[in-house]
Amino acid sequence: MRECVIIDGVRSPNSRAHNEKGWFRLVRPDEVLTKVYDGLFARNPKVKPEDIESVFVGCANITGMQNDIGRLAWLAGGFPESVPTNTLTMQCPSGMAATQHAARAIMCGEGDIYIAAGIEDMQKVFMGMHMDFPPRLLERYNIADIPMGNTAEKVAEVYKISRADQENMAYWSNKKADEATKAGKFKDEIIPMEGLKEDGTPFMVDTDQWVRSDVSMEKMATMKPAFKPDGVVTAATSSPLTIGACALLLMERSKADKLGLSYSIKYEAGALGGCDPTIMGMAPVPAVKRLLARTGKKISDIGVWELNEAFASQSLACLRELGIAQNAPFDNVNIWGGALALGHPLGESGARILVTLHNIMKTDRKDAKYGVAALCGAFGNGGATMLSRVK
Repeated sequence: MRECVIIDGVRSPNSRAHNEKGWFRLVRPDEVLTKVYDGLFARNPKVKPEDIESVFVGCANITGMQNDIGRLAWLAGGFPESVPTNTLTMQCPSGMAATQHAARAIMCGEGDIYIAAGIEDMQKVFMGMHMDFPPRLLERYNIADIPMGNTAEKVAEVYKISRADQENMAYWSNKKADEATKAGKFKDEIIPMEGLKEDGTPFMVDTDQWVRSDVSMEKMATMKPAFKPDGVVTAATSSPLTIGACALLLMERSKADKLGLSYSIKYEAGALGGCDPTIMGMAPVPAVKRLLARTGKKISDIGVWELNEAFASQSLACLRELGIAQNAPFDNVNIWGGALALGHPLGESGARILVTLHNIMKTDRKDAKYGVAALCGAFGNGGATMLSRVK
């Protein structure tokens, strides 16, 4: 089977999804996505837009400004009409599913050069916009158990994840993200783009808006539960509403060699998994187990992990259930911080954690032969993808 190598991965800064305070509050999601494409092509001048076999774009809520955003953003950005696109959804794993589809197409010989992307604007296209649940679904599940915050509370209860441990994880997520930002770790993946300060002043955004440098355990302990009066999940231990986009340039290895492009990491394998939607945060567990079984690898073989932090409760429960780690700070999980600090633009996150994992394996963890990115998604879908060092 052919090999799929990762040539590059870039993303936008992650902005708050807020009508008054968000840096990208007046920027359309298609504009954010095409700015990312512009940055990707500018960094890789040997690859022209017309060379792309196809573009796969993950998006959780494909409605409103995000209706078939894969195609409409590509055309609005002035890119070739001859290049087809595929907008797809799997809720939060959408960007990862897009990457897996593109990688498999390369490995199966259907094309040589693909872009895999993810996008979400949780301000202008809010979660569940125009959602119409099938009545039969409500016969199977209690509708009150389906909202994301409720699932986080249920996971905390079922898997006995304390509020203190959740707040400890949120603290370290912000601390590591702040340290990584200040050390310039994200400079190689963020494409700067213009936004607005809270007072309306235009400026060039080159960092993520949500990261807190003054995160306080004492302040978190005073916060009220966000979803249940007597609950243990707060705003601090939940991923924030965010705007962001990212894209990866994937290529068949011999094609990359022919073009004289450098690479060090390849797509090894991917897997999807499913679970009870009322504990949707546990979906990375079956996905990772399936991925490891498929590749013949063990937890100990994986040098570095990126696990999307939808909620601290579900992230901790997954890490413990898989036997990866117990409590933050982690040695090999989200070493540059996670979504509790960086934000979680739903359809973008599955691709974003792959972009970050790729960069970590190229820089801070050059000794890691394998890395895995995984995340959960609404309604019980999960995804896991393994990257490996090329030989």
